[in-house]
Amino acid sequence: MKKNLLFVAVGSVVAILVLYFIFSPTASGDGADIIVPVEKGKFTVEIATTGELKALRSVMIMGPTRARDFRVNQITIERMVDEGTVVKKGDFIASLDKSELFGKLSDGQNNLDSEVAQYEQAKLDTALTLRQERDNILNLEYNVEQKKLVLEQSQYEPPATIKQNEYDLEKAERDLDQARQNYKIKFNQALAKMAERSARLRKEEREFQAMNDLLEEFTITAPQDGMVIYRTNWDGNKIAEGSQISAWNPVVATLPDLTEMQSITYVNEVEIRKVKVGQAVKIGLDAFPEKEFTGKVTRVANVGQQRPNSDAKVFEVEILVNESDPVMRPAMTTSNTIIAQELEEAIHVPLEAVHVQNDSINYVYLNNGVKQEVKLGMSNYDEATIELGLEEGDKVYLSIPNWGESQSVKLLEELNGKRNLKEEEAVQEEMPKQPVPGGPAGGKPAAGEAKAGKKASNS
Repeated sequence: MKKNLLFVAVGSVVAILVLYFIFSPTASGDGADIIVPVEKGKFTVEIATTGELKALRSVMIMGPTRARDFRVNQITIERMVDEGTVVKKGDFIASLDKSELFGKLSDGQNNLDSEVAQYEQAKLDTALTLRQERDNILNLEYNVEQKKLVLEQSQYEPPATIKQNEYDLEKAERDLDQARQNYKIKFNQALAKMAERSARLRKEEREFQAMNDLLEEFTITAPQDGMVIYRTNWDGNKIAEGSQISAWNPVVATLPDLTEMQSITYVNEVEIRKVKVGQAVKIGLDAFPEKEFTGKVTRVANVGQQRPNSDAKVFEVEILVNESDPVMRPAMTTSNTIIAQELEEAIHVPLEAVHVQNDSINYVYLNNGVKQEVKLGMSNYDEATIELGLEEGDKVYLSIPNWGESQSVKLLEELNGKRNLKEEEAVQEEMPKQPVPGGPAGGKPAAGEAKAGKKASNS
């Protein structure tokens, strides 16, 4: 008899437990639901990005800057030190192929020799021409004196003879004046010709000397102390031995100032509106995960761009690193967490707890069987703040409970008049109602309630 009573008692307990789990609001058709408490505290909106370290200030290491003056447009790098080499001022960085410039030097030497020869020949020709003109003037001066003597000696000659001698003297004097004028003209012509030849010679000398000076620039040395970081080409590859540099952009490498670094990162167009200059940033280094740094946003690009191998538009953001550390090197990968917004005290729940109906009503499932509308504030990757509808200590489901699909939303009175419920009410009238254990009775929804919808998006 006692044994039968024991079996009855145990059976009753089991039956009660089964009924509890079947009708309890915490039960679901596919296992136990997760319920979490509504928390109140500090809330942060963060934007996580990946970036690359870059020195705030760098000195450019240049190849020949005047190579294009001599029509040397592409220069091949023959030899270079390894990237990351720490150098002192004057240390060797790289050597460039001089073969094309040697060809220009050979042509320049030939041009210079030709100009020197032409200059010397012009000097000889000018000297000879002017000497001939001076000799001609001397002869004409002698002829004038001779004609004067003949005229003086003919004073007792017939008038016709005297007249002829006078004409001969006048002609000799005219020839002398003309010769003197011609000499002045040829002298000035000779001066101009020699000045032109001299200018051409000086030009060739300057160009030849400039090419010799340029030859020294084909051996590149460090302008100051620092670490060598080579330039990245348009295709994303670093220049190396065998690469070519353009005479129009002869930058070979940079010497970064490692005492001040910045992280260059990119934020997608959806989140860029949240990023402002001056916002705090938490920075990590992939190479040294144990290191943590801080920084601040110093620049946000106004124009977006499309990164290689991506269809998304992004905006460049510059972040100044507050600390200095010897482990920091240019081009290191950084993980940046931009603190976009902060609330010292806010009610917040996990995003999984928030659902949306008809793209207009956000709600949560409370553990007391109520489907409560909420007004959302700001959100981050994991949580959303609640401005209306919940209090600290309330408990909400992270998934839809088994009674959730048939339950009505308890609307907030504060939001009445701010939404169109005609479509929702029509849907409610068409759907059958079922009683929910622990929740409101079945039948038509009471005033201030609406039917359930789909899961909330991250708003």
